[in-house]
Amino acid sequence: MLNHPLFSVGAVYVLKRQQDLRRNIPLLICLASGFLVSVPVFFQAPLVRTAPWLSLALTLLWVAIACGLRQRENTEIWGDLLWGFSWSWLAGAIYWGWLRYEPFLHLPVEAIGLPFALWGLWQKRGLVGHLFYLGSLLGTAITDIYFYLTDLIPYWRKLMYAEPDFVMPIFQAALAQMQTLWGISWAVVLVNLLIGISWWAFRQPQIPYWSFAGAVVSTLLVDGLFWIAACFA
Repeated sequence: MLNHPLFSVGAVYVLKRQQDLRRNIPLLICLASGFLVSVPVFFQAPLVRTAPWLSLALTLLWVAIACGLRQRENTEIWGDLLWGFSWSWLAGAIYWGWLRYEPFLHLPVEAIGLPFALWGLWQKRGLVGHLFYLGSLLGTAITDIYFYLTDLIPYWRKLMYAEPDFVMPIFQAALAQMQTLWGISWAVVLVNLLIGISWWAFRQPQIPYWSFAGAVVSTLLVDGLFWIAACFA
């Protein structure tokens, strides 16, 4: 039975699919990282304003799913990725749910998982998830630094307190400040910094670096989408 031609063809086909999947895992990890970076921006942000406790509770769901996936060898890598995402989700739930009116607390809250991520890297455990979290945190830090350097923090505060009808004028005033020589110069410097870091990560042969690169690149894309939306609003 095992020597039957159909069995041999099927075994070769399955083996080839497994090899193709292994070759594509870095790209899949990168794409998944990019998707997970966008989730807090486009899904958690509106949710947390109306149901902050629900957003916070969803952290437990992500952790439970991550733990379940990590128990199986063929899904362990995805569990690690979701574990790193759980830290980003938790920080977003806490900050945007209750502390969003104070911009200077944003980065410290987002860094809530930093000690655990660094410990994981030291122990060489959960590298995919921890590097994803660090990539996401780096992108957030660079974005916040841009806000500090270009004096956009006052607009941040105004947006948090503004009624919906007054949001667009604040956006337009912030955009005008970004389009100054100072704002454009720092944007070019920081964007190139993130591109350089991403390029370095993509050139590493280890899969975990692709989760890091995917998170960093996606931060650029998300920020770019907001900038384009503000320009055409």
